[in-house]
Amino acid sequence: MAATIRRLEEAVVNRIAAGEVIQRPANAIKEMIENCLDAQSSSIHVTVKDGGLKLIQIQDNGTGIQKKDMEIVCERFTTSKLAKFEDLNNINTYGFRGEALASISHVAHVTIMSRTKDSKCAYKGCYNDGKLKESVKPCAGNLGTIISAEDLFYNVPTRRRTLKNVADEYSRIVDVVSRYAVHNSTVGFSLKKHGNPAADVKTPMSSNTVDNIRIIYGPSIAKELLAVKDEDPRLGMTLSGHITNANYSMKKGIFLLFINERLVECTQLHKALDSVYSTYLPKGCSPFLYLSLKIAPHNIDVNVHPTKYEVHFLHQEQVIERIQKAVEQCLLGCNSSRTFYTQTLIALPKSSQTNTSGQKETSGTEEEARTYGYNMVRTDYSEGKLDQYLQVQTQPSASTSAADKENTVPATASATDDRLATGTPAPKRQRKDMEERFPGNRYKVTLSSVLQLQRQSEKAVHEKLREIIREHTFVGCVNKSFSLIQHQTKLYLINNKNLTQELFYQIMLYQFGNFGMLKLSEKTSIQELALLALDLPECGWTPEDGDKVDIAKYACQFLISKAEMLHEYFSIEIDKDGNLCSLPLLLEGYIPELERIPLYLVRLVTEVEWDEEQRCFHDICKETSLFYALQKEILPVPSSQQSDEEELKWKNITEHVICPAMRTTLLPSLQRAEDATFLEIANLPNLYKVFERC
Repeated sequence: MAATIRRLEEAVVNRIAAGEVIQRPANAIKEMIENCLDAQSSSIHVTVKDGGLKLIQIQDNGTGIQKKDMEIVCERFTTSKLAKFEDLNNINTYGFRGEALASISHVAHVTIMSRTKDSKCAYKGCYNDGKLKESVKPCAGNLGTIISAEDLFYNVPTRRRTLKNVADEYSRIVDVVSRYAVHNSTVGFSLKKHGNPAADVKTPMSSNTVDNIRIIYGPSIAKELLAVKDEDPRLGMTLSGHITNANYSMKKGIFLLFINERLVECTQLHKALDSVYSTYLPKGCSPFLYLSLKIAPHNIDVNVHPTKYEVHFLHQEQVIERIQKAVEQCLLGCNSSRTFYTQTLIALPKSSQTNTSGQKETSGTEEEARTYGYNMVRTDYSEGKLDQYLQVQTQPSASTSAADKENTVPATASATDDRLATGTPAPKRQRKDMEERFPGNRYKVTLSSVLQLQRQSEKAVHEKLREIIREHTFVGCVNKSFSLIQHQTKLYLINNKNLTQELFYQIMLYQFGNFGMLKLSEKTSIQELALLALDLPECGWTPEDGDKVDIAKYACQFLISKAEMLHEYFSIEIDKDGNLCSLPLLLEGYIPELERIPLYLVRLVTEVEWDEEQRCFHDICKETSLFYALQKEILPVPSSQQSDEEELKWKNITEHVICPAMRTTLLPSLQRAEDATFLEIANLPNLYKVFERC
């Protein structure tokens, strides 16, 4: 027997229609935002609770709703934007069917409070199933409208059970609000969770598109944007927007498409633009795209989808082809150069072992794995260079001008202790104790404070950086502050000052009491050196600190009182007359910048905590390592006045004295992985990808 056809009840029809229009909380917010924009709002605030399932509240400062319209505002097919069907051919508003508020009221408890410009007060109404529960009541309120929807899908239990993931629903809401905020840059948007004072999305009024993209999606996208524009009167289309260039890519792309101000999706256009970017971006990566397309209203059909996420328009294939060409032309114009950004080394290596040729180690019975070109290491850190056997001249030049002598300490260095003489390279740093790392120490350290500092240094070692330093190949010096090294297939820019400061600090700790001496050719008054230091801006002297002569006298007397300890433990010799006679020899073949001696002595007085033993030793080692570290001159010499011989000298010292010492001795700390001391600026696999696309 055939089933009987019957007319559905109006409540059932309305609830079915509401389920098509309002599929999830993000759809409800999209419809309400469009109503706010149609009302000429300049500020829109959205508040949600439990991903929009418990509460959605949206407030604007638009034109508001008249009191006489409050009774029918939530009924189906009630609208102020459309009078007859032909008006669809020239529709210029977001809404036109009058279904948004009606659909929401059939699946939630809706409250509307609104005030128009010519009204003395606001009016409030509560709605259920499209009807007013009770008569509209006057109340206090600002210009504009506040719409609240509570307990979304309370009467559709099946739909509500499918929307259990509150975090996922909120992320969809953030996405919708973000897209409208980018497109409507002159409107201020804010989105926050109920009870949370901070907004997750917040854009100012009267902003611009690029600034809003920077606020919402981050500066990394904003700085790579290209403006794209095109117009075709024949097709009746105008294109504008911003797209990322070939320097930027992400795993999951972002595509913001607005056609005649409507947020829509167009699969064909998305595929066409992906094919354009596939030429420029690595496989599996996508760009950021924001496009605003305006088409003559009579050429577009907006009434093809319940949620209006899709539209149909005439000459669709030609329009997509035109947009594709505009984007491609824009990318071609910016492809003359590429920028590669780096970040501080933080990634740890995989557990698989690799040999020096870059090949994975396999058992003898297995066939050795093939090494591709992009993974092949073409250098060997254990191989030396011919110039390392040439003597590096480290003595100060005999011909020093009078002006130079006034700003530096005239001295010649001579090693009075052969403990650090180089003849055989230090063993690989698989050290278990201090004696193995620094063989030949005659004075065995037993001070608990020094041993504790050593343990602290060993505890803070970053193993990945330790491997890089131990197995690196020196490439060259950029300047005194930076050098380039290679480790396996990666090229790093290293900070010379940070690394040498840590190197000399550890030498101070592990050779405590075993230093050689750098004898100054002429004894120099500490008081005079202190006066020189106080004239330097780095010293930070101000008139409030007192007279410079008095400060210099105090510094001299103070160091004289500590002379015995400084000489015994650190080889810093100061005679009874307050003259500096020697400095510690920390590394054979290396002499620090002597013009830094005045500042070094003053800092020994002011920056060292002399009353507590461990802190005292730590501070002295720290200040001494800062004095010895490779760094720019206090009084920089113009490059035009720096001779080729002087430049070659410090480059040789960096390559053949400092780097070998770091390779065998340095234990890089965890801090060096976080402060940009190591910057990966290139790696072979990524370079191959670039060349493959060229």
